[in-house]
Amino acid sequence: MKTKWVLTQEAFDRLLAWLDSDRENAGIRFLEISGKLTLFFARRGCPVAEELTDETMNRVSRRVEDIAPTYVGDQALYFHGVSQNVYWEWLEKEKRLKELRKRFDLRLLFSYKPAVDETIYECLDECLQKLDAKSREELLVYYRFNGRLKIETRKKMADDIGITPGALTTRVYRLRAELEPCITECSKTREDQRVL
Repeated sequence: MKTKWVLTQEAFDRLLAWLDSDRENAGIRFLEISGKLTLFFARRGCPVAEELTDETMNRVSRRVEDIAPTYVGDQALYFHGVSQNVYWEWLEKEKRLKELRKRFDLRLLFSYKPAVDETIYECLDECLQKLDAKSREELLVYYRFNGRLKIETRKKMADDIGITPGALTTRVYRLRAELEPCITECSKTREDQRVL
């Protein structure tokens, strides 16, 4: 999902003015549209339907100054178009998180056992995206399996790269060392935001 944009009073006023010149009618229209958006997300099984509605409203608010002068037709259709993008981004993120949960036993990745909640996986996903594609794939494959399959996979990885298994372990350790502070900082930031 895109970086959060904070809705200012000025942007909200512009949005209401776009919905209707009468402020009271604009408020009613705003509530109608947001209710329909929440229903749209909820019917598709989103447990965070309200958050996705807020994200949709924020994105439209951010763009309303550019689109209002030339937009023709029902504004609700524009909101619906944006909500579909938000929904597909959310689905993609959920798919990545699901894959991470399947592929990663966090006890293997870290020497401590963090509280395994969605925040950790979200932070892991966010921090993995900061690695280059090759490093990210190496890390994901390295921690993918357990038991005999783990040994065989790591040996094949080392052979494919042209290094010894020990050198591969060192390489992955460095990647982990790069990843762990990012996850710790991300988790702390999200925890601080939750407290506020």
